[in-house]
Amino acid sequence: MISENFRYIVHKSYTSNPDYRESAPGVPENFNEIKTLGDLLSVNYKHVSVNDQLRGNLLLKLKQQKFPYSGIIGYDDDIVPSINRAILSYHDILLLGQIGQAKTKIAETIAKNLLSPIPIIEGSITNDIPTLIPENELISLLEDKEVIRARPEFYVSTETEDKIRNNRLDTKIVWLDGPFRFKYLLATPDISVKDLVGQIDAIKIAKKGVEIYNIESYSPGQLLLARHGVFCIDELPVLDPRKQVALLSVLQEGIYTTGSYPVIFKPDTRIISTANPIDYTHSGKIIEPLYDRLKSHIVTRYPKNVYDEMKIMIQEANIPNRQNVVLPIFILRTLAEITRTARSHPEINHEKGVSVRMSIHSLEILIAEAERVRNVDNNITTIPRFSDIYSIRQTAKFELSEIDDSYENRMNILDNIISDSIKKACSFYLVEIPPERLINIKNEFKINKTFLVSQDITGNSNTPKSYHSQLNKFNSLSQVMKIVNNNIIQDQKTFEEKFGDMTTGADQHNNTKDPEYLASVTELILEGLRFTDPPILDRKEGIYVRI
Repeated sequence: MISENFRYIVHKSYTSNPDYRESAPGVPENFNEIKTLGDLLSVNYKHVSVNDQLRGNLLLKLKQQKFPYSGIIGYDDDIVPSINRAILSYHDILLLGQIGQAKTKIAETIAKNLLSPIPIIEGSITNDIPTLIPENELISLLEDKEVIRARPEFYVSTETEDKIRNNRLDTKIVWLDGPFRFKYLLATPDISVKDLVGQIDAIKIAKKGVEIYNIESYSPGQLLLARHGVFCIDELPVLDPRKQVALLSVLQEGIYTTGSYPVIFKPDTRIISTANPIDYTHSGKIIEPLYDRLKSHIVTRYPKNVYDEMKIMIQEANIPNRQNVVLPIFILRTLAEITRTARSHPEINHEKGVSVRMSIHSLEILIAEAERVRNVDNNITTIPRFSDIYSIRQTAKFELSEIDDSYENRMNILDNIISDSIKKACSFYLVEIPPERLINIKNEFKINKTFLVSQDITGNSNTPKSYHSQLNKFNSLSQVMKIVNNNIIQDQKTFEEKFGDMTTGADQHNNTKDPEYLASVTELILEGLRFTDPPILDRKEGIYVRI
């Protein structure tokens, strides 16, 4: 009687239309209430393939005018439309670009935002969906009978089969979201074909006494672990041709047979691979059949403008104690300009590129430097300054092409780039200053001689060396500060109109009453006065003097 019920329940579920409305492709509205195999069968659940999930969810977001790829910045006009076309066309994708162009992040974001939750057997590492088991085989498992297979095709693991035998309709399921179905593989020379597609497990054979051609002796590889998800293969050309061949039948037919061992499995996965242009263009790096079957080739790039670079820095930087950190927008602009200048520098290797990570890591180090020098002992807000900026030497990541790629040469070039970028940033903010104000500043330096700047001087210091005390001697310099600060505020508003709230704390510190902010803006102005035409000041070992 129980067996007959199993047959009826499974047959009715498999042959009936879904008894639910979808909240997303393949997702019942009340999916959180579906917690067992019996619940799943009772609603006649029908799995929706990865291709249809991605396509359906993308269409929903586009109709709702929602951006499909949260966290991907500056690609709206060209790369995002290319990605959309590929997804709508069911294409596997090759992302082609230099280091630090968000290729892996794109793949991860696609999985996170466009994959629907799926019901898998609790504890399954191969994302086993029980209703994908053929009807007769599922009935045999529920009845605890021997499964008769027409061919050795992998639907679920033997561990999942055991759970169904033991728990029947009470077998627990969990709904797995897209972020948990993103599989990342960095292609390295030591990866084997068995790593990709699985292997016969000698230990299983010995422990269980199974035959070598029994499906129980098979252990899955990376492709099967990525089942029902997005599989990102980073630096695909690094895989040698034999390993690349292992991907061909998956791309063409959606199935793979493990060589001479007759286990067939259908990964139902979207492959998104990445490559650097250097590897991509060298003959033989990607075998021709695989090159052809990766249907969409999308070329990425670095951010087009300084605001995109700044936003990426803010979004990606790991900043401990962020609530006590203020990032003046002119500091962000300068760091962005350093990386952007490096990308076009004639002596830096353009083929290798200069990653956005250089901007991100430089920001993290600059904050750490300001914290290390001033915050630890004084319990003040951490606000970076130009006098901190040479700490970023340890995050300079580029290679030289025209001269010897030595550390000394790289640091010399970096120092020149830093100087050029500070000049460019200062020129952006020191505009519309009346000429008579500049003359007054020059005359004041004739009287007061010098202005001392140092990382070690805190903004709220009561000593004669404090920035506030020194500014009291330079009335015209204080007046110029009001003009410059207004320009800073306007730049911040422009940034926020494009990207929304900066979340940098700058909006609370864009007035010079804050001693640390005052110090940072003061250094901006003093540096800018070195680059006026003609220059007003010169700097020697942290002391600004009249020229």
